[in-house]
Amino acid sequence: MLQSLLQNLLNALQWGSFYSLIALGYCLVYGVLLLINFAHGDIFMVGAYIAFFVCAFFLGKFGAIPGLPGWLVLTLAVPLTMILTAAVGVTLERIAYRPLRRKGVNRLYVVITALMCGLILENGNLALLGASRKSFPTLIPTKVFEVAGVSFTNIKLMVIGVAILSFLLLHFIVTRTKIGMAMRAISYDHFAVPLMGIPVDTVIVFTFVLGSGFAGLAGLFFAMTYPVIDPYMGALIGWKAFIAAVVGGIGSIAGAFAGGFLLGFVEIMVVAFFPSTYRDLIAFSILLLILSIRPTGLFGVARRTKI
Repeated sequence: MLQSLLQNLLNALQWGSFYSLIALGYCLVYGVLLLINFAHGDIFMVGAYIAFFVCAFFLGKFGAIPGLPGWLVLTLAVPLTMILTAAVGVTLERIAYRPLRRKGVNRLYVVITALMCGLILENGNLALLGASRKSFPTLIPTKVFEVAGVSFTNIKLMVIGVAILSFLLLHFIVTRTKIGMAMRAISYDHFAVPLMGIPVDTVIVFTFVLGSGFAGLAGLFFAMTYPVIDPYMGALIGWKAFIAAVVGGIGSIAGAFAGGFLLGFVEIMVVAFFPSTYRDLIAFSILLLILSIRPTGLFGVARRTKI
């Protein structure tokens, strides 16, 4: 019984790592702009495809360069995937969100625009690359370890470690740097910040760089763990990551991180004791119960608006 519990806990940590990395992007954008970027799940999908083509290029699949070792390809793919995915997120901000923000339109129209951007990314990918799934190349041989009857792989440990390091890095940036202080200032009072000489657009672009970069990182490691990608892979996991961010307390980095792991834990435990078809029903029912008790989420704080 104890071995089964530890095994499920380890699986939940891996599954929750993906939710947490994506939820951090929702948290950042909402914390600065009070905008739910519903295209974020599809940015995760774009990141997985970018990682696929970057890895295929360095592995010599296109014949442009001789193939490199898998560990070196992974080392190069991580920063390149994050940079290119961040460029996609910044492009969306410049083309879709910034014009609406400068016109001062209602947030509802911005949310509708975000949904439309997600559909454009999905169907644009479908039109360019087709509906067929792609097999992600193997970069690192999978090694299985067993300790006290609990088995785990090197990739599983890598995914969990990357999620924890990403959270620590993001927490340091937001709490210990000037750009992080500016992000928190905009979140607190976005009207007064420009009067203090803080370049709001620059801070917002940096926010999208961080959020989209972590989504690309999640896409890379998700594709390494489950090596099949398709244009609609970001839809469901993106919605679930958004729910995880809300349960944790949207706008709170610690809340988004904890909410992702909580959702992963609930889903894995439901599958362990019930038929897999009940996974979403029971998991979301539990999360709904949590929100009914704490509407602002586990780490969220109610915002007060002065009139």
